[in-house]
Amino acid sequence: MALIVPSLTNGQLLEVGGAIGGSNFIGDVGSTTFISPNNIAVSGLVKWNRSRRHSFRGSLTYTKLEALDRKSSDPRRVERNYQFAKQIIEISGGLEFNFFDFNTFAGGGESTPYLATGISALYHSNFYFNNGVLVPENTKSWAFGIPIIAGYKTTLTDRLILGAEIGVRYSFSDEIDGSLPDSEKLHDDFSFGNLSNNDWYTFTQITLTYTFGRKPCFCEY
Repeated sequence: MALIVPSLTNGQLLEVGGAIGGSNFIGDVGSTTFISPNNIAVSGLVKWNRSRRHSFRGSLTYTKLEALDRKSSDPRRVERNYQFAKQIIEISGGLEFNFFDFNTFAGGGESTPYLATGISALYHSNFYFNNGVLVPENTKSWAFGIPIIAGYKTTLTDRLILGAEIGVRYSFSDEIDGSLPDSEKLHDDFSFGNLSNNDWYTFTQITLTYTFGRKPCFCEY
């Protein structure tokens, strides 16, 4: 079998575009429903297609994460009535896997479900609750996590791709909702909730990307 290595100029295909939809938070404050968008989320998206079955992808997302105890189905949270809203920026990168061969040059009608994962980094401000009052800590932190994304995409033309996806993020932090203050000096007095369960958040979005570059030769190598 011949060994063929496609060059960067004619063997790769890039997609750039954006996504718009909603975000919601799941933690020790607010509703625990995993898919319940309550604020607009806007993303920039880039993909580097390595084959008809997989791509490298990266995104930059801006939204406001908001959680309100009164929207919870837990009567104890409703009675407590904590709430917060914070503007965040998330950077995410990883791999996208198509269930079926996806040829972006096939024109309209080519479609496939897909899954994606990788690593995410959320930049956010810190605060804590003192007798129900939100107190800013005047610090900012990065919350790293794992995105778990499921979606469906279809070609509109040989250059435009429309998709829809739900991306759940499991973070390695319990600080996003203020249940664990950033300062260790405050932990004993102001921590609350399930400290063994980290924070989650979700993006539910419609994507539109434009492909460019020469038609790739997806060869074995």
